[in-house]
Amino acid sequence: MAKHQFQTEVGQLLHLMTHSLYSNKEIFVRELVSNASDAIDKLNYLRLTDEKLKDSFASWKGEINISFDEKDKSLTIIDNGIGMNEEDMINSIGTIAKSGTKSFVEALTGDAKKDSNLIGQFGVGFYSVFMVADKVDVISKKAGEEVAYKWSSDGSGEFDLAPCTKESAGTVIYIKLKDEEAGEFASKYRIKNIVGKYSNHIAYPIFLNYDEEVSETLSEEDEKAGKTPEKKTERKHEQINEATALWTQPKAKLKDEDYNNFYKSISQDSSDPMLTIHTKTEGVNEYITLFYIPQIAPMDMYRADYQSGIKLYVKRVFITDDDKELLPTYLRFVRGIIDSEDLPLNVSREILQENRILANIKQSSVKKILSEIKKLSKDEEKYSKFIEQYNRALKEGVYQDYTNKEAILELLRYKSTKTEDKKLTSLEDYKNRANSEQKAIYYIVGENEKVLRNSPLLESYNKNDIEVLILDDKEIDEIITPAIGAFKEWEFKDITTCEAPKVEINEEEKKEVEEKFKDIVSKIKEKLNDDVKDVKITNRLSESASCITKDSQDAQMAAMAHMFRSMGQEVPEIKPILEINPNHEIVKKLKDTKDEGLIEDISWILLDLAKISEGFEISDRVAFAKRLTKITAKAL
Repeated sequence: MAKHQFQTEVGQLLHLMTHSLYSNKEIFVRELVSNASDAIDKLNYLRLTDEKLKDSFASWKGEINISFDEKDKSLTIIDNGIGMNEEDMINSIGTIAKSGTKSFVEALTGDAKKDSNLIGQFGVGFYSVFMVADKVDVISKKAGEEVAYKWSSDGSGEFDLAPCTKESAGTVIYIKLKDEEAGEFASKYRIKNIVGKYSNHIAYPIFLNYDEEVSETLSEEDEKAGKTPEKKTERKHEQINEATALWTQPKAKLKDEDYNNFYKSISQDSSDPMLTIHTKTEGVNEYITLFYIPQIAPMDMYRADYQSGIKLYVKRVFITDDDKELLPTYLRFVRGIIDSEDLPLNVSREILQENRILANIKQSSVKKILSEIKKLSKDEEKYSKFIEQYNRALKEGVYQDYTNKEAILELLRYKSTKTEDKKLTSLEDYKNRANSEQKAIYYIVGENEKVLRNSPLLESYNKNDIEVLILDDKEIDEIITPAIGAFKEWEFKDITTCEAPKVEINEEEKKEVEEKFKDIVSKIKEKLNDDVKDVKITNRLSESASCITKDSQDAQMAAMAHMFRSMGQEVPEIKPILEINPNHEIVKKLKDTKDEGLIEDISWILLDLAKISEGFEISDRVAFAKRLTKITAKAL
């Protein structure tokens, strides 16, 4: 028998499980039954498609067996699924292999109470058994292999792994219950209740095996003779679930509770879903889809190795649960089932990616999901919860899914200069609020909402009562928003690159002002040298002395900065354009000064103040402080 150390993250997870105050401990049964169902799914697929397994499993039927022993204080869960070999056991129950579980561990805070609540959002599969177990033995034999293996652990820092004997393929999980848990879970009624609650619609029969004391049946003569019936123990083998694939049943027959419990069994989530979408399609292609949107975004949603939430079936036979092409990436938060009547059972991953039938299912499914989200948007309270979790993911869809771009844009919500208290606006509402002359959607991008709301660049827009969208998720907004182009013929315009609207000055007056300040503009540009791309007189400011902008070419470069970083390349430096306000007292007085030192100090202060106002770093804080001190002293 070889001893193995758990991966560090598994140790953290197990410590939480064994010391958790988490009240809903019953979910460990749901998690283990769900794993057993997945294992049976995988063998069911292989026995139909793998020539080596076809004959030996020709008459095989998947089932899950649960038994308990009150005296031994134990619970045993057995499946006849695909099974595990030595490598599988190390990877599956010694290491955190799934990105979702990794994300769960990364979210741990060290606060037992807060961390235990996370378990409710995310079942973390097999490891949840250590909430109730003193020790766990897993005996498994992989289909098509000769050697079985036994894995044992008490949930501390290590586990034992050794070859053993087992006749058939599948897995046995023996759980030695903690004393305080034994009375609760070594119970016929408790197990039946939990399976009925969470696993009733697992597609394979779940049998409960238990001993029951029964009285013998007496003949009429024995009854007349007053004979007392003897009591004996009988072994019962009772099916405790419906074992019908829930998604194949008519919607009229199903209750919300049925949908919610099935969702929990496939998602490792203990909360009810936010939205359930059940569709049966007949015609050219025949298929059923059952999609769920979780209340809380999956923890691995923004990981590159996120776990797909969609299971693909063909005629109720499980095919795959790790194909990220079944729905577009921006809908990776959706959980559920696709079951096709038309795909071949032996469909390979390569065929899946190019299959016309699956492409049609995907296209129709996306439209259905988006239309149901649109219906949800009519309920402001519910939709605000949806947006809080998924607005960012939907923004990706604008970039990825040109076919459904308009539908996605209708679903997005934005902060704006006319919304406060965390309220958001749709683009449609933005258009409806605009005056009749406006034909563009204006926006400003940055990292800090407060800084953006106080940006000098907004002054002319506020003065002219023009709404501006506040986009404070710079990492994605800077890439996505320029790519939108337009919404219902209204062009998106970045206020850092476009001319300020409704400026009350004609072209002749503009030229006159520029001529008047030509010399000082030239001097400021000379003093700032390579730190700016250009210096110009602006008509976009009413209160501030200066602001920084960029041209459209630089805006495009900024949007591509993430691409340079992802390729390990340096991001090209983008130099700002400094715009100065000719009506501001500082600029007026600077125009008439002859003191070259003062011009240089003020030039830098104008640039640095503009940068600070926009939330950018200034190049030399010490120099800025010295200049400001010097100017203040002179003023006093």
